[in-house]
Amino acid sequence: MATIPPKVLVRFTSGIKKFQSILKSAEENDINESDTVTIVMDMLAEIFGYEKYSEITSELAIKKTYCDLAIKINGEFKFLIEVKAIGIDLKSDYVRQVVNYGTNQGLDWVILTNGICWEIFRLTFDKPIKDDLIYEFDILSLNLKKENELELLYYISKESLGRSALEDYLIERLTLNKFFIGQVLLSEPVIANIRKTIRKICPEVKVTADEIKEVLITDVLRREIFDEEKVNEARKKINKAFKAPIKNEPQIKLDQPIL
Repeated sequence: MATIPPKVLVRFTSGIKKFQSILKSAEENDINESDTVTIVMDMLAEIFGYEKYSEITSELAIKKTYCDLAIKINGEFKFLIEVKAIGIDLKSDYVRQVVNYGTNQGLDWVILTNGICWEIFRLTFDKPIKDDLIYEFDILSLNLKKENELELLYYISKESLGRSALEDYLIERLTLNKFFIGQVLLSEPVIANIRKTIRKICPEVKVTADEIKEVLITDVLRREIFDEEKVNEARKKINKAFKAPIKNEPQIKLDQPIL
């Protein structure tokens, strides 16, 4: 959990109150993309703390096309921001657009917004390049009394950049997700502890580690946590922590659907 400086909390509170009213009016009037860009630029300055005329760049040229906004601190780009008109849903085509901008610019972080909805993506430059939606928020539904919601603003604010707050949040999200937790539950040390606990509670019951693992896979865990790519990433991290060799374990056949 990030610690938000008091002066930043004050800025968030006053800025959100101001722009919730502005955004509601803009939504009712169905303003166009150009006017939405103007509002977002003001939000970046008044809510997120960036210098409007020196740290927020408009119409950044990337391979003969343009990204609407970019954050540039001390000559280094931090975020690319693609803005759509306030009444436009943030569809997958727009995600690909901003991801392509980030890829061509070599940036790890890109943002897609229509002023109200904000989506923050992390790019990983593997082959192929991966883009992950790390988190999103809706300005109109933010609860100013809940600091965990205001943290979502803080991670992309100017004050967070020097503290690696966004990267720390990414690590937290990668750790506290269903793929990672699922693989932790299936790891040898955890299964050994489960077996030990069962034997303590029911000494007469004889179960093997493989039997416990099969029950976890078929009856306890959900099918979607077995996405191969994300499972492999989680398994590598767990094996590294336990200093164990990585095993390509055979998949257990699922005869029944996992609820």
